[in-house]
Formats: sequence, C-alpha cells, structure tokens
Amino acid sequence: MTDDILTMVIATRNSGKLSEIRELLKAYPVNLKCLSDFGPIPPVEEDGAAFDDNAYKKAAFTARVLGLPALADDSGLVVEALEGAPGVHSARYGGGLTDAERCELLLRNLKGQKNRKAAFCCVISIAVPSGPALTYEARCEGLIAESASGSNGFGYDPVFFYPPERRTFAEMSAAEKSLVSHRGKALREVQKEFDNVIRWIRQQMPVQERFKCQEAISC
Repeated sequence: MTDDILTMVIATRNSGKLSEIRELLKAYPVNLKCLSDFGPIPPVEEDGAAFDDNAYKKAAFTARVLGLPALADDSGLVVEALEGAPGVHSARYGGGLTDAERCELLLRNLKGQKNRKAAFCCVISIAVPSGPALTYEARCEGLIAESASGSNGFGYDPVFFYPPERRTFAEMSAAEKSLVSHRGKALREVQKEFDNVIRWIRQQMPVQERFKCQEAISC
C-alpha cells in the first residue's frame, strides 16, 4: 500500500456487508478491512437509546482500539402502532429468537391492528481514533404485511411490504432491495461524499512523526 491509500475498518464481521460497501467504494483510494482481519476485539454493548448512539459507539470504539478510522452502522425496524418498537432492539426483539420467530412475534403483536405503518432506519457513523465522527442516516417507509412472504434477505424482510414495488423485501433480489433500502440509501450518501470524507479523515488523523537515526545512536 502506498501512503495515498487510506485504510478504514468496517466495524462488522459480516462478509456480505463488507462486500456491499467495497463495491460502492471501489473507485476510491481506500483499503477496507473488517473486524475479522484483526485479533480478538471486545464486543461493544449496543445500549444506546437511538440508532445514532449505537452507530457512533461502535465506530468510535473500533477506531480507538485499532488506531484507524472506522465505519459502523446501526439499523432497525420502527413500527408506528408499537410506539416505535422494536427500534434499537430489533436484533434482540423477544430475546434469543431466530429471524423467523421474531417475524412471527411481530405479526402476533400486530394481530387485528389496522395501522401497519413501519419504517426501516439506518444510521452510519464514520469515526476517527480521537473521537470526532460523521453521521449519515436514511429511512425506508413501508407496511407490515399480514403474513410473511419471500425467502430472500434476512431479519424482518419477509414481513416488510414496500408499496411502490408491491412486494416484501424478501421477495426482492439483493440488488433490487439495495436500490430502495434504508442501508442502501445511507451508503449511497456516503459514496456521494466520499472524496470529502477522505479529506476530513486525513485532517483528523494524527501525523506520524518520522525520526532519522543518528550515527551515534544505535537503532
């Protein structure tokens, strides 16, 4: 790697997410790593009250521990009739359930409910070791279907109905979903501004001092 290539850590061990981000940023001088490229790193407790709290916490912790700029996202489903639940607890909704079981629980909790409005939310945080961060966020509005449909995607995709396509997320291909999803929108916002992001990171990162060895000093 030359000095012109910026190394950034994507704070995930999800290879699919890393591949998606690499594809979006492939035209830029950046070397993207993920947590699996490093030794054991303590997990971050996602106990924030909002998506941006957790995204920043993950990005800032990773940047501080590894000494490199880091990108993290926090995403989830907010359901109007459930007063915003499952929200930041989307991945832990109902305890240690599978994705299918969480979808079933959500449908049970909405049984007989006419208001099916919901939205997927995503917040992306890009942090440097000293603490400052950039934040990007996006939403995708939809409805909770009466029953699960489709076998693609993950999480709540089988029950999230996207009206413009008249399909659930799980009935779309990964490429189709990325064009309209909360994470896809947020990542494209990062992509559009990535030249400025790189400049900002370089301004924030500490300058590595270099010393010449003197003849009288053993190096």
